[in-house]
Amino acid sequence: MKRPLIVLLFVATLAYGLLVPQLGFYWDDLPMSWIRYQLGAEAMTRYFSTNRPIWALLYQITTRLLPHKPLYWQLFALFWRWLGAATLWALAKRLFPQRAQFALTLSLLFLLYPAFNQQWTSYLYSHFFIVLFFFLFSIYWTLRGKTLPALIFSALNLWMMEYFFVLELIRPFIIWAALPADTPLKPALRTTFKRWIPYLALFALAVFSRVFIFNNQIYQFSLKAELTQAPLATLFLLAKNVLSSLWTTTLAAWGLVFQFPTLAADGPRTIAIYLAVMLLVGAAVWFFRSPSAEDEKRPLVKRALIIGAAALLLGGPPFWLTNVPVSLGFPANRATLSFMLGASFLLAGLLELLPTKFKYALTVLLVALAAGRQFLWANDFRRDWANQKNMFWQMVWRASALEKDTTILINEQLKYYADNSLSPVVNWIYAPDNHSDVWNYILFYPTNRETLRLTPNAPIDYDFLAGEFHGNTSRTVVFYYAPPRCLRLLDPEIDSINRLIPAETLLREAATLSSSAPILDEPAARMPDIYQPEPARGWCYYFQKADLARQERNWQTVVQLGETAFALNDYPNDPVERFVFIEGYAHQADWEKAVKLSEETHRISKEYLSPLLCRLWNRIERETKSSAEKTSALEIVRSEFECSP
Repeated sequence: MKRPLIVLLFVATLAYGLLVPQLGFYWDDLPMSWIRYQLGAEAMTRYFSTNRPIWALLYQITTRLLPHKPLYWQLFALFWRWLGAATLWALAKRLFPQRAQFALTLSLLFLLYPAFNQQWTSYLYSHFFIVLFFFLFSIYWTLRGKTLPALIFSALNLWMMEYFFVLELIRPFIIWAALPADTPLKPALRTTFKRWIPYLALFALAVFSRVFIFNNQIYQFSLKAELTQAPLATLFLLAKNVLSSLWTTTLAAWGLVFQFPTLAADGPRTIAIYLAVMLLVGAAVWFFRSPSAEDEKRPLVKRALIIGAAALLLGGPPFWLTNVPVSLGFPANRATLSFMLGASFLLAGLLELLPTKFKYALTVLLVALAAGRQFLWANDFRRDWANQKNMFWQMVWRASALEKDTTILINEQLKYYADNSLSPVVNWIYAPDNHSDVWNYILFYPTNRETLRLTPNAPIDYDFLAGEFHGNTSRTVVFYYAPPRCLRLLDPEIDSINRLIPAETLLREAATLSSSAPILDEPAARMPDIYQPEPARGWCYYFQKADLARQERNWQTVVQLGETAFALNDYPNDPVERFVFIEGYAHQADWEKAVKLSEETHRISKEYLSPLLCRLWNRIERETKSSAEKTSALEIVRSEFECSP
């Protein structure tokens, strides 16, 4: 009894838990947890008021139990992921009592389902897995003949969220599958319907509640107008979406396990751990396999495939009818959670069609590859958290305080964060004592905001459900971040033509709005505990402090910081990072060093850097005192960089 549960926990730990101490908060984790812990329980209730008000009660409970620390939430999410798989194993054991190996295979496939790669968005998805557990636990109690607890857990699923709502209709298929294989059709249907009646009544009540009492304002039926205007075309498109979703969540999903790490992208250490995870998981699954009786194979396969196909079709309506995409990309692959059960039953049933030895070998291979693939995704999340932490630390080094109602524009570089994810962090850092529903700051990706006007004096008003922001484009700081390059406050005079900044970021256009004026000379910023400790002070630290000194026109400090930075066992990853020191040397009348550093920078990319260096030296000419050395330096750089007079 305990052995399969230990195997599931062992596999879950290797696939999802090895990097837990180095993981953080991602995507909606940041705004949702910030709202709850910073703004309070009422703000969290308001945030969910337009979509999932009952689900909000679950957050009220869990956030009273767990502190606002990523480690606790990562372990919490891992526990519920394992418990869901363990519940499915217990359910399958009830469903097919003579097929222990099938139950373990099914639960392993479910545990490692590769279409969903957001396990580490732990604050958010731990609650998804709690609701999924409610659903599976309800079915388990149905198979045990305990109607009351089954109805209670079914109600928790139906009233909390919509992801597994229609999946509730899989229950009669499972009731039927639990009947003896030799039960005649009519008695089987009659028994199934009789046992299903209480759950059908509960489902009907839940539908009535959603239609007439609380209609989700975010996820609404969106095909009504299309069906009225073009019924045939809409039905054709719907059928296409259904088929595409079924392909995506089955064959395409499991095809992801064959995406292997590369030395260039992942490094030898990650590859070694990946191989170790695969070997350990594969060995555990092979060692604890349980050969089953062959005479049970045929009814098992038939029933598993029927349950799998039905569950796949019932998993899709919440997305097909609301035009929510089902894909394998982030973050849309959250929709695949509804297909996990069906895809797992279907694959487990198909594996049963294979000869025994080949079935075991293929099962071990798929499970091992899926565990390795999930570990690689965990490493991606680890890197993105580190990059995000470094980004905000560099922002604080550069700007220790920001004027109220400032807008921050930045490029979409981080993989697992939207601008909605990062705006709360800015407020958390720069306005830690503000617990009101009026935000002091907002962070936008220009590429995400079609209505954002990149022109001076344009109003910016944004409603975040739990708070609102009111600002103006004339109070804007614009940053560019492309690690391992340093975060860089854009210079409107230079970066508006900087082709090292990709055009698709829209930051060249936004650079004209960038200003250091909202950056105040006071220590107001306070880094939250989850961003501690401060990273090592390498090149980027001295670059940020030098850029701040340039803003204050403290040229001596710029030069001193430059001397320290260039003496480090570190170096700039963006040639434009040298510009602040070129300008510092020039203002300190060290024309020889200014020219030499300019020439070194120019050699990196003459085509891209010549126009930028010319603009920099035009400003140097404009802002520094005349001298023979200055004139000579200007002649050299204008000649070498082919600057226009």
